[in-house]
Amino acid sequence: MTSTDVRKDAEDSGPSGYAAARLRLLTEGARSGPPRRAALAELTDDWLAGLFTAGAGELRGVSLVAVGGYGRGELSPRSDLDLLLLHDGADPAAVAALADRLWYPVWDLGLALDHSVRTPAEARRTAAEDLKVQLGLLDARHLAGDLGVTAGLRTAVLADWRNQAPKRLPELQELCAERAERQGELQYLLEPDLKEARGGLRDATALRAVAASWLADAPREGLDDARRRLLDVRDALHLTTGRATDRLSLQEQDQVAAELDLLDADTLLRQVYEAARVISYASDVTWREVGRVLRSRSVRPRLRAMLGGGKPAAERSPLAEGVVEQDGEVVLARAARPDRDPVLPLRAAAAAAQAGLPLSLHAVRRLAGTVRPLPTPWPAEAREQLVTLLGSGRPTVEVWEALEAEGLISRLLPDWERVRCRPQRNAVHVWTVDRHLIETAVRASEFTRRVSRPDLLLVAALLHDIGKGWPGDHSVAGEIIARDVAARIGFDRADTAVLSTLVRHHLLLVETATRRDLDDPATLRLVADAVGTQSTLELLHALTEADALATGPAAWSSWRGSLVADLVRRVSAVLAGEAPEEPEPAAATAEQERLALEAAATGGPVLALRAQTEPPAEEPSGEPEPLGVELVIAVPDQPGVLPAVAGVLAMHRLTVRTAELRALDLPDGVDGSVLLLAWRVAAEYGSLPQAARLRADLVRALDGSLDIAGRLAERDAAYPRRRGVVAPPPRVTVHPAASRLATVIEVRAQDAPGLLFRIGRALEDAAVRVRSAHVSTLGANAVDAFYVTGPEGAPLPGGEATSVARKLEEMLRG
Repeated sequence: MTSTDVRKDAEDSGPSGYAAARLRLLTEGARSGPPRRAALAELTDDWLAGLFTAGAGELRGVSLVAVGGYGRGELSPRSDLDLLLLHDGADPAAVAALADRLWYPVWDLGLALDHSVRTPAEARRTAAEDLKVQLGLLDARHLAGDLGVTAGLRTAVLADWRNQAPKRLPELQELCAERAERQGELQYLLEPDLKEARGGLRDATALRAVAASWLADAPREGLDDARRRLLDVRDALHLTTGRATDRLSLQEQDQVAAELDLLDADTLLRQVYEAARVISYASDVTWREVGRVLRSRSVRPRLRAMLGGGKPAAERSPLAEGVVEQDGEVVLARAARPDRDPVLPLRAAAAAAQAGLPLSLHAVRRLAGTVRPLPTPWPAEAREQLVTLLGSGRPTVEVWEALEAEGLISRLLPDWERVRCRPQRNAVHVWTVDRHLIETAVRASEFTRRVSRPDLLLVAALLHDIGKGWPGDHSVAGEIIARDVAARIGFDRADTAVLSTLVRHHLLLVETATRRDLDDPATLRLVADAVGTQSTLELLHALTEADALATGPAAWSSWRGSLVADLVRRVSAVLAGEAPEEPEPAAATAEQERLALEAAATGGPVLALRAQTEPPAEEPSGEPEPLGVELVIAVPDQPGVLPAVAGVLAMHRLTVRTAELRALDLPDGVDGSVLLLAWRVAAEYGSLPQAARLRADLVRALDGSLDIAGRLAERDAAYPRRRGVVAPPPRVTVHPAASRLATVIEVRAQDAPGLLFRIGRALEDAAVRVRSAHVSTLGANAVDAFYVTGPEGAPLPGGEATSVARKLEEMLRG
């Protein structure tokens, strides 16, 4: 069906005909994107013009005007209709009657309507008071009625905007900044608001307003395409949800991707991120130019008076060879020759980051258009300038983004293209892969005084997740890429080996510290063998902390940092030749022995809670940060202790961070056997429960009168779950080489209330004893390691261990 056919149906049938024609237009599979938005706007124009003509009669000096998104012809399937009924002071009753003839048919069709009735003077006065109204009027478009009235308003509004630009543009910039603070950055969000987030459609509209002021203009390359892409995604979102929403929720991304004929939701997000990055970069450049122009205007009259009216030359301060500062930006020197100086992009970037200044758009584009490729391997200066750039701290981010916007990063590091704008579907990560790598370098720059080779630390930070652009284990793929990149940028064989080791094992320390028994010599030997040298261990420690801090607030804590530091200390001793001794049964403290004797005497559990804190390492004036609460329980040896304790803690909303269980030898003359459980726990929210309440519930759990499974099931049924988000299946694996003292079974599953209780009950049913448990939770993912033995205290035979793991996995899947 052609646009003419659709419009004819609308004209022939009135409102119902318009509704039918609109529906046909929106469901035509062959038409989408700008053609459909334009056709929908044209169809709506014709319908509203018909309503206006029928209702206006002999009324003169009145016009119907589309403003805002409708004025731009950007009608998505569920867009509001932004309309202004403009009149020159005509009969108020007649104007009101005409307004009713226009608004009610729109409402009757269920369309959202933003409407107003004003004279040109009233419209200008309202615009002067309300910036959002003025922005909408900048896109005013005549629909019907007196064209002269509309044209007069448009001319006046544009003149007002240009005259008031020095005042209104700073207001607009502040409005954009407030919105960005509230909504976040579109290019990094897993559930972005396509309109309101920074780099979204609102910012694209703001750039149009800046251009209309004639004060400054945005970089236009790629901007229209980025805006179109976001509008296409919004169209598909409206069609798949049937709602006027701009929020691209997780559960709708697959449907939206399918509507746009994209491979999957990740491809969709990557396109959204790329578009947002173009708009964000254009916004940064544009607002910087606005500030420069406004500063120049405020200073120039005074300078002209002092210099007798001559135009002063811009001051240029040298920063590096071929690089100068001018007017708050880093630009190329007049004598610079990018075509003969392949190191110039890195030198200019390093100088800009070191000075805390932005690279000018003109300079970056000139470099992108004329610079020669670096030879392989890179000259020493290029490598040194890259390290300087990476070590410059927070200013590195803006400079890197400028290089990336013009394609220079992918030319310097071709492997970067695979991680550029790549989403990370993990609630722990707050950045895309590429931004996470730069954030890690920024964090690593804070630790360069802690290591003997800061250059290797910074380059490892840049490359540690580079393998996420390839299938399989990203650490394994990253090791190969890092070796190739290191050789290409000029590191020698020994340094290349260190970099590849750091990338391969960048998760080793934190995973071992939180999931393995550090008293087990096998644990320490495995880490020492992987690391090899003290200097590599030192680098890996700094990289581990930088990586975690750059991931997000959930990835690092004083507790996790203390575990990693303890592991590093122990492994350092092994590397120094101090072989770890086989652990002996730990002697009970006085408090533990007291609890054990009380448990033996009473025949029931006894417990103690004690807060654990760590003094601040960097700021002497800071407050100690809580590491959690130490929970010590002594209970007469009996079946079901682990699931009973885990279940009671889950009922009281206590998160288990570490757990250790062992039998305690009682003094001579005391009968019976006592189990000692030394756990570290933390409250999910609120304050800790009283020890007496925990003990009372534990007594009931052990004697079978407390239905833990039922209580947790009730809570699980009420636990909020996001519709459409399907967690990956649980995975249970055996690590036979992780310990000679026990069998290590690792469980990876979606975290949920009572998970440790269910695991403990399954291990109890399998007739194995848990020697210790190491619990780690990152976002929605739990990774728990259990050191288990048979009833006699020996590791499980291989076949039995595999069977236990398989049954545990089946239980978790069920």
